[in-house]
Amino acid sequence: MKELTFRQKLTQGLHDMFHIWKEELRATYRDQGVLIFFILVPLAYPLIYGFIYTNETLRDVPAAVVDDSHTTLSRRYLRMVDATPDVRIAAYCADMEEAKQLMRERKAYGIVHIPSTFSDDIADGRQAHVSLYCDMSGLLYYKCLLMANTAVSLQLNADIKLQRTPGNTTDRQDQVTTSPIAYEDIALFNPANGFAAFLLPAVLMLIIQQTLLLGVGLSAGTAREHNRFRDLVPIDRHYHGTLRIVMGKGLAYFMVYVLVTFYLALVVPRLFRLPHIARPGELTLFFLPYLASCIFFAMTASAVIRNRETCMLLFVFTSVPLLFLSGISWPRSAMPPFWHYFSYLFPSTFGISGYVRINSMGATLNEVAFEYRALWLQAGAYFLTACLSYRWQIIRCRRHILETWRAAKARRQQPALPRPDAHS
Repeated sequence: MKELTFRQKLTQGLHDMFHIWKEELRATYRDQGVLIFFILVPLAYPLIYGFIYTNETLRDVPAAVVDDSHTTLSRRYLRMVDATPDVRIAAYCADMEEAKQLMRERKAYGIVHIPSTFSDDIADGRQAHVSLYCDMSGLLYYKCLLMANTAVSLQLNADIKLQRTPGNTTDRQDQVTTSPIAYEDIALFNPANGFAAFLLPAVLMLIIQQTLLLGVGLSAGTAREHNRFRDLVPIDRHYHGTLRIVMGKGLAYFMVYVLVTFYLALVVPRLFRLPHIARPGELTLFFLPYLASCIFFAMTASAVIRNRETCMLLFVFTSVPLLFLSGISWPRSAMPPFWHYFSYLFPSTFGISGYVRINSMGATLNEVAFEYRALWLQAGAYFLTACLSYRWQIIRCRRHILETWRAAKARRQQPALPRPDAHS
């Protein structure tokens, strides 16, 4: 064969790369399963999460009351609790067993118990106690019940203190008596203390990684099922180079996910009025390494996929653990060192942390330099692992072709056996 020049090799490589890109896009849009993970899931999941948590905060949590005091002061305390926006008294019970039954039936999510000595203790100058029992299966219920009762107890304490402090003649003196040190509670970056503003940005970034894992894995499983030798690389002259395969497939996935990322990062936060103070340029530069690392990570992981169903078994269950490992729902400083460093294997760890700080806190790339550099390092590392994976697949494909050719040649060279004589 004629030896090709470097220019001819480069031209042929680019031609093969764009051929692979075109074939991968065509296979993507022809496969309904891949389209579900690449298009439908990124479009639908944020809307489902957004509409579920659109109220941001929980209001009027039903609570049961057991008032063993039956005094004016205890009734005043309960009226103040019922007047808060967080709690609604659903029932007054005769004893704790009746209140527990209401919690079992989900008619109440907490119990406020006022002991019989409540008013007597306050009248005698002793500290009185109010017991609060909460349903810990939902932390938002606990938060509302605890915050409401804490605020009411502080207000009632202030009123009792004023009654027992003689000599005050002005409102200002009363204010200094009840609150010598004035404080103001300001919720930074999440003014409503809402659950959607806290959870949804992390979910958006995780959706990009997980749908790529599932879609690319499904595509790899399909390619193996359609391949004669169950290899990832098809028997085609355009697939004889490692770089052209990895770059061609990666470019196809990148083009699809540029639009998906634009929808997730810019449209969804504005659609649900979530905190969104990022600069477009900073956000674009941050998403470049994140998309690249997710794509090459998915291509590396797809090398172990043998059929279409395998990716569902391997990748779906990892979504919740990866959300925990990202440090959003549980602080990373409180994680054991093993899990802290284990989380560095996944692009979502750095992607979620950086995106939340840029999008919700207005950080710049310099302020998320650690996450930004880590994503570029991950993109480079997973690009190399993807190249190694496909290089091994090319070698296996050539070996299978050679073995098949040798077997066919041996069959052709084998002498034909003489036909038996019918009269013998």
